Amino acid sequence: MNKVFPLAVLAFAILAFATLMLVIFPAAQIRTVEPAEGLEPYTAVEERGRQQYVDLGCYYCHSQQPRSPEQAPDLQRGWGRPTTPADYVYDDPHVLGTMRTGPDLMNVGARMPSQGWHLTHLYQPRAIEESSIMPAYPFLFEVKQNPDEDDVVVPVPAEYAPADGAKVVARQSALDLTAYLLSLDRTYPAKDKELRDLGFDGGDAR
Repeated sequence: MNKVFPLAVLAFAILAFATLMLVIFPAAQIRTVEPAEGLEPYTAVEERGRQQYVDLGCYYCHSQQPRSPEQAPDLQRGWGRPTTPADYVYDDPHVLGTMRTGPDLMNVGARMPSQGWHLTHLYQPRAIEESSIMPAYPFLFEVKQNPDEDDVVVPVPAEYAPADGAKVVARQSALDLTAYLLSLDRTYPAKDKELRDLGFDGGDAR
């Protein structure tokens, strides 16, 4: 019994130290990070699209964190410079991803700035890349014989187009998700001084 109290005090001290170093200090650092110059808050449409991205589990197969040359040849792949905390100020929750079954998407809006390309890719990835293993998301679209004037008609190759000559039209959820993907552009100069010193002042994401 004489050893219980000292052990309890020691355990509490270790827990308090770990909490301070692993939770409180990092949280304080994050709160002081300012957005990078050139980074804009998400619009309402982009926010809805970001939620679609989360709901569909896109982050299971795609990362949003280009890495340094010591870790991976992401710059040579055209995925952009290494990201810094300032690039994620408006991301809550973060969707950094843990796997790269598909390419990193942090700068996909710069690499692929076409709304039509993204809509076609979401409707049927094999229409863009024959060997793609990405799932199609036809429920984000509808098929109409006579699209309305304000409908966004998706360009679909003949082999994937409806057999009866109808048109594929994007639902609002597809437009929202596409708007979010187009907003992913971190090609502005890096805020982190260490990255700038290494020559990463933007990076070619195209």
